[in-house]
Amino acid sequence: MESVRPQRLQPGIGFGIGHGTGTLRSPLRPGVTVPTAPPPPPPPLSAGLSGSSGPPPPPPPLQLHSLGLGAAGVAGTGVGSTGNPAVLKEAVEAVVRSFAKHTQGYGRVNVVEALQEFWQMKQSRGADLKNGALVVYEMVPSSSPPYVCYVSLPGGSCFGSFQFCPTKAEARRSAAKIALMNSVFNEHPSRRITDQFIEKSVCDALASFNGNREEADNPSTGIGAFRFMLESNKGKSMLEFQELMTVFQLLHWNGSLKAMRERQCSRQEVLAHYSLRALDDDMRTQMAADWVSREQAARGAVSRELAAAERELEEARLAGRELRFHKEKKDLLMLAMGGQLGSSSSSSTLPSHH
Repeated sequence: MESVRPQRLQPGIGFGIGHGTGTLRSPLRPGVTVPTAPPPPPPPLSAGLSGSSGPPPPPPPLQLHSLGLGAAGVAGTGVGSTGNPAVLKEAVEAVVRSFAKHTQGYGRVNVVEALQEFWQMKQSRGADLKNGALVVYEMVPSSSPPYVCYVSLPGGSCFGSFQFCPTKAEARRSAAKIALMNSVFNEHPSRRITDQFIEKSVCDALASFNGNREEADNPSTGIGAFRFMLESNKGKSMLEFQELMTVFQLLHWNGSLKAMRERQCSRQEVLAHYSLRALDDDMRTQMAADWVSREQAARGAVSRELAAAERELEEARLAGRELRFHKEKKDLLMLAMGGQLGSSSSSSTLPSHH
């Protein structure tokens, strides 16, 4: 499929962005969510995917209707999301103490070291960590408290400090705590996608949208695509599944899925292609270039979207949620803003796709 119509399966919408060079990413690689419940059933397919001339407006609020996949299941809430900061703090501390008791004995635990050791242990036991077992921290630049820190796990998940942190060291520990809790919970057998889990999820989807069994067996329907995604990820953990779903979430937010439909890509083609492709710098470049083009068509589009993305990121961080989608959005928009503001003409300074 890739060799036949590769240009139709590119994430960028493409508006003639010029050639250039640029730096894409900080060392942080944000990641995936650990939903507290099975992904919800997909909404009905949306209509109105007709083509239009010129750069499209910024896409609507996230709904993965282009693939028939539930937005809430993709966004997830994270194991730590309780809505109550005190309850969240207590839950995190309990998990950290329990982990320390079973791995390091009693006494005060260095949660930063514990998190790193957890992932090294997973790798030594055969976990497929393509980028190694290193846990990466990123401090948000600030000259005064509260300090904020993000942590990227080897599998791609991103979490952040969820408390008021008067020091940088405390912010690092806070991020490590919520990441360790999610890492530990993700190892539980109930977090694996099994035949029973798939069947229940599909039945829930059919019941929610008054679908019939034939729809679930047809990958061209929304519920069928939902089943296809689950079947393709059988045996994986919720955290691993979420990593894949975040890619589709970003593609929809950027308008790329809609553009691929307009290029006559089938839902099966898109699912199969991006199920095997990780989010990379090339994909980020193309999505950022699309936002540069939107900015050129409607001045202020990027800054407005960036402000909304920053608010969402802050709310999710304080709630202890997984942050990859929000963090990736912010980084993409920052890249787009840099490309736009760094250009004195209509040409972008972003790298072109080859």
